[in-house]
Amino acid sequence: MARAQQSVLVVAGEASGDAHGADVVRALATLRPELTFFGMGGPKLAAAGVELVHGAHEISVMGIAEVLPKIPRILSVMGDLTRAAAERRPAVALLIDVPDFNLRLAPKLKALSIPVVSYVAPMVWAWREGRAAQLSKVFDEVCCILPFEEPFLRARGVNATYVGSPVLEQVPPPAPPAHFRRALGLDESRPVLAVLPGSRRSEVARLGGVMAEVAKEQLRRHPGLQVVVPVAPGLDRTLVEQAFTGLPVAFVDGRAPEVVGACDVGLVASGTATLEAGLMRRPFVIIYRVSPLTYAVGRALVRIPFFGLVNLLANRPVVPELLQGDVTAPRVVEALEPLWVGPSREACLLGLDDVRASLGAPGAARRVAERLQRHLERDSAAKAPGA
Repeated sequence: MARAQQSVLVVAGEASGDAHGADVVRALATLRPELTFFGMGGPKLAAAGVELVHGAHEISVMGIAEVLPKIPRILSVMGDLTRAAAERRPAVALLIDVPDFNLRLAPKLKALSIPVVSYVAPMVWAWREGRAAQLSKVFDEVCCILPFEEPFLRARGVNATYVGSPVLEQVPPPAPPAHFRRALGLDESRPVLAVLPGSRRSEVARLGGVMAEVAKEQLRRHPGLQVVVPVAPGLDRTLVEQAFTGLPVAFVDGRAPEVVGACDVGLVASGTATLEAGLMRRPFVIIYRVSPLTYAVGRALVRIPFFGLVNLLANRPVVPELLQGDVTAPRVVEALEPLWVGPSREACLLGLDDVRASLGAPGAARRVAERLQRHLERDSAAKAPGA
């Protein structure tokens, strides 16, 4: 007997979630080709076949001060998604990351009797631990991408499962720098500094100037240096280019992991990109700067020893990280220089190997798709004649 037409609601709010969600949609479509998908996301989810009710860029913002002006728009988007779910009655909803948005959307979906699966767990282990109780109420299941999250959440009553890191499948296989330099049209014989300014306008605005100063000094210290800057999907390329005006910089649309693979040393804005960089096995420095208000609140609430993902996974400082007031060109250059050659570089590479091993085998998207499949089967059974 043919299955009744089913749909899946997918919600992602930034570049990394867009990529993670697209992988899951493709994996699930392989299992169930007749499915339809709708929701919110970026170009990758759209390319995977998701009908976008709203674009991820409409709610993409970082920091307390930055989010306040966008609250009316964010609430409008949430209302539209809730109404779309009420009309289309998806068999299951997949909410990816953006916890401040999705923790408010999830109860609205639960009120419609729609099962809700979270992919990329809210970082309750870092701050606002009390939200763990909320997760068990609004999510039927939480798919974790960091190995220490599953035991932490299960101990607090959350139906959590470590599915693996999606980044393992999103970065190219390891290869020498020359391989990636050829692919990017760079000179194979000249050194490369990769500079990753982030995927949000606010990150580029806060970090672009310092990164440009660092690039200028590195160009002076390392003759023949090639500085390469990947521009995140959905980010205005002109904005990034303006930050590096006057410098001999090569800009690449997307392809951040390949840019890191081509480099000798990298400079990376904190976020998912730090794990991508770590899996490419190249030494780098992490920098992070937010508004003074966001930093003040975060400092009072956050309880973690590191803010870079590779250091959190290793539980030790594998790569240097500089925060807020320490993000100055001299301090960043001081942190970068030992990574070009010598014992600091070798120690960093060994630490990155440990990080990769801690993540286990690839296959996160397939595992999430299989868990969604269970909800789809339950929905089919509930709607079958005589059920």
